[in-house]
Amino acid sequence: MKHGGDLFQAMATYGGAEEDWLDLSTGINPHAYPVPASLPASAWTRLPAHAGHESLLDAARAAYQVPAHLGLAAAPGTQVILPHLPALLPEGGVTIASPTYSSHGDAWRAAGRQVIKTADIFHEGPESRIALIVSPNNPDGRWHEPETLLKLAGDMQQRGGFLVVDEAFTDVDPSRSLLPHLTEEPVLVLRSFGKFFGLAGLRLGFLAGPRNITDVLARRLESWSVSGPALEVGTQALRDLDWQTAMRKKLAQEMAALEGVLRAAGLAIRGGTSLYVLAEHPGAARLHQALARHHIWARAFDYAPAWLRFGLPGSPEGLARLQQALAKAMASREEATSC
Repeated sequence: MKHGGDLFQAMATYGGAEEDWLDLSTGINPHAYPVPASLPASAWTRLPAHAGHESLLDAARAAYQVPAHLGLAAAPGTQVILPHLPALLPEGGVTIASPTYSSHGDAWRAAGRQVIKTADIFHEGPESRIALIVSPNNPDGRWHEPETLLKLAGDMQQRGGFLVVDEAFTDVDPSRSLLPHLTEEPVLVLRSFGKFFGLAGLRLGFLAGPRNITDVLARRLESWSVSGPALEVGTQALRDLDWQTAMRKKLAQEMAALEGVLRAAGLAIRGGTSLYVLAEHPGAARLHQALARHHIWARAFDYAPAWLRFGLPGSPEGLARLQQALAKAMASREEATSC
């Protein structure tokens, strides 16, 4: 599954301007963290300061509950980190819990590694030196509990390998993060800032793990890899625990409403988080096209033609628009079937 829903592809096929579309193809929070109206001028006019970088890391450590003995590196998005992982970790095959983001497999294959996809990573082949899991997974929202992941990390340690856990959506329920439970296990954890905080364009992400690895990553990224505005906004947002708590409640309420609309339209819910929901319908491909004609863009999957994934509409008006479009699409499908 590729990152992003490519709304411009939808516009090229189905017409309309960007503002005409209800883009439900991403799992990005539609209620973005309120960026300060005026950032310090120095955030734009000076090179990012070391002190600002350290403040960001301190804020991330607290927000993500990163144990003191672990290292933490910041980057302009976790996507930038992925191509560096093969050089930081032991040689050997890579087993990826699938289906999930295609970017993970792409990064390892580009480095010449053998990539094995599996629906049950806890029984990966003994030749794999790296195990990679997205938790909660995208698109199905499957969580792996810390105890289960720690056991897998122990298995990887015995073969001189590593476990990589992508916690891109864990902000919706930080109590399920693996990070606070880590001691000396060979584990790297990726954390994404932009999804939960709704600021994907800011480009900010983190890698937590053994210091000898995160320090090398920081050197590879070199100075000023995180922009001044990202340092300012990221630090403030990560420290704003009241906003985070209120947002989790808001997202859960909006997701319950979205799932209700989808069920009422005849779609089955197969998983998700409070930022996206995976639905199933035998006519998903036609439904996807019908919604696109109403300028509503959901996520379809070539490997699972009965699946559609929906992000939050972000407003009662957006939800009503989706509900009406679904009703029209289902009515048209019933008419076509009866003819």
